[in-house]
Amino acid sequence: MAKKEKHESKMDMQAMMEIYTKLGTPGAPHQALASMAGSWVAKVKSWCEPSNSPMESTGNSEQKMVLGGRFLRQEFSGEMMGNPFSGIGFAGYDNHTKKYVSTWMDSMGTAILFFEGTASADGKTITQEARYDDPIRGPMKWRSVTRVVDDNNHMFEMFSTDKSGKEEKMMEITYTRKR
Repeated sequence: MAKKEKHESKMDMQAMMEIYTKLGTPGAPHQALASMAGSWVAKVKSWCEPSNSPMESTGNSEQKMVLGGRFLRQEFSGEMMGNPFSGIGFAGYDNHTKKYVSTWMDSMGTAILFFEGTASADGKTITQEARYDDPIRGPMKWRSVTRVVDDNNHMFEMFSTDKSGKEEKMMEITYTRKR
């Protein structure tokens, strides 16, 4: 009897490993993220108040697929509100939850933001949401939209919604591939 249970346990372990292997294998969503790998020039517009003109700045972004094509790592450098700015993000697709997931951290804060969302049917637009406890405005929902325009251009937009429920555009970044 014990021998039979041990054999079934081993079979179960093998079946489990097959599932984990399948879920850990990059697929089409990861290939879509890979299309954004490369060196980019960024034109940034950011709004503190939606009724005011945006502040404009430029930056550079280096994006590279890591961990066997599973995640896109972004390293951004430029300026924000007249100060040097740098940030690091990771984006991926979770085969198990069937959602895009990403993190962001930068030189303006100590938080690590966690985003989760889905892509459009054609895979060219990824929309994600995060929660953030703003020290001035309180709990907020952030929504990011990344649109692949073509092989050499993509657009990132960030929106915030505070407790009043009104959504406001916070940022727009136009990325152009360096040639």
